[in-house]
Amino acid sequence: MPTVIEMTPWDYFFDPSKRLYWLYLASSALIAAVFLLRKPKMLSHAFSAMIWWHPSARLDYGYFIVSLLFKTLLIFPLVISAEEVTRIVYTFLASYLGYVDIDMGYGSVMVLYTLSLFLFSDFTRYWLHRWLHTVPFLWRFHQVHHSARVLNPLTFYRVHPVENLLFGFRYALSAGVVSGIFIFLFGSLEMIDLLGVNAFIVAFLALGSNLRHSHVALGFPKRIEKWVSSPAQHQLHHAQNTMNKNYGGALSLWDTLFGTLALSADTKRSRFGLRREQMEAYRTIWGLLSKPFIPRKIS
Repeated sequence: MPTVIEMTPWDYFFDPSKRLYWLYLASSALIAAVFLLRKPKMLSHAFSAMIWWHPSARLDYGYFIVSLLFKTLLIFPLVISAEEVTRIVYTFLASYLGYVDIDMGYGSVMVLYTLSLFLFSDFTRYWLHRWLHTVPFLWRFHQVHHSARVLNPLTFYRVHPVENLLFGFRYALSAGVVSGIFIFLFGSLEMIDLLGVNAFIVAFLALGSNLRHSHVALGFPKRIEKWVSSPAQHQLHHAQNTMNKNYGGALSLWDTLFGTLALSADTKRSRFGLRREQMEAYRTIWGLLSKPFIPRKIS
């Protein structure tokens, strides 16, 4: 059984694998300041009490604590570890294909392994996120995340425990499959890391990841947005008129390939959140947790 990982909310500010790591928050604030330097109206709105002390934002702050308790007590004990998946994949390949040892050179394997982990994880994140929208049963749980009327970095953690469980399995399977294949082919695992985290992940988190859940509509040039997801593109995903666009995590490459891309310069954004008649059930922590289990009324 996987080891239960005990974390406090405070730990999130000092863990480089978390989006709330102080360095990522600081870099996002710096990028926002530079971007908004010539946009005083957007600056005053993005950092106003209307956003940061909105009832939806206050709900995010409280739900973050509750969500962490669910992760510690329920999610972590249930989810299989990436290490266990790695062992299963390696054992399966070795049993059926025998011994393989490809000599590519230490540096080349490191680069390939680091990139493969990043790409395959982002690819599986895209498809799980897309299914959370397109499969009605899964959408009931993902609506919790989209019920936010305003966006702030803690909105990232407004996720139902069932969805957290799905993403936990997704990570374990994606990382485990890639790692198992690399051990089978090359005999070792070495990753290019910064602060103990995949270097590509650190780059994404440091380059404004916290602005994705914010009111700082930072877009990239169109050519870049077809490959890398900008904060403005993810904000479009939270808008009522474009929730079926921009499912990608770090990369918008998958949206480009599979027809779900919306470019920030070409798309008008509507208000955040669900439709007005849907919002009443998501105004409390209990509502966020219980609403997905309440049967729909048949009219």
